[in-house]
Amino acid sequence: MTDTSASATPSDAGSDAGSGTGSGTEIDWKGMYAGADTAGTLFERMEMELLELAPDRAVGRIPVKGNTQPAGLLHGGASVVLAETLGSLAAQAHAGPGKKTVGIEVSATHHRGAREGYVTGTATAIHLGRSTASYEIVITDDAGKRVCTARLTCMILG
Repeated sequence: MTDTSASATPSDAGSDAGSGTGSGTEIDWKGMYAGADTAGTLFERMEMELLELAPDRAVGRIPVKGNTQPAGLLHGGASVVLAETLGSLAAQAHAGPGKKTVGIEVSATHHRGAREGYVTGTATAIHLGRSTASYEIVITDDAGKRVCTARLTCMILG
């Protein structure tokens, strides 16, 4: 299981406000994680960038370089790490302060390889409930071609 209560984003992540709560108050979802320590984490090692974060959507990217298999293609596991990270961060935003989320299921289909540039993941909510949140994560290359489709379900604790 993946504990996202201490999930991290780059230190400059507080610049974009996410979607509101419906109460007229805007919440800076990315800012919730702006001070998190990414040192030694997969987030840092894979050079992830968080571009957008809200309870129903998260967008981020990783470079292909440094995240490849010996054949020079993007490693399938790197796609899954990106997918789970984005879905988990969105689920944590959905759960809100004082709660934790843990990944309980992840699956991925790899459609094509990527050899250079960046891959960008977009996590879109499928289900936002009281005890679980599920996301479809689509990962595309710089040309906009689908590299991977993943699905993640997180359990909300507390």
